[in-house]
Amino acid sequence: MPQIFKALATIMVWVLWICGMVMGFSTLIVGTIAGDLFNAAKPVPMAYPAMFAVALAYGIGALVAMKIRKGLE
Repeated sequence: MPQIFKALATIMVWVLWICGMVMGFSTLIVGTIAGDLFNAAKPVPMAYPAMFAVALAYGIGALVAMKIRKGLE
């Protein structure tokens, strides 16, 4: 395999990882500021767990892409 594929796979892994981190932390920050995450008086809106799940999917996608990248060596 040409080295360009390894470089592109590395870039893709970093983009997925950074997007997952930004999405997870921004959901945590926005939910905390809005008072929705740690308020026992009302249930948590479904948007927050969904966004955490998407952030987790980005992280898992980064791990899978890294495993594929290791296979290119």
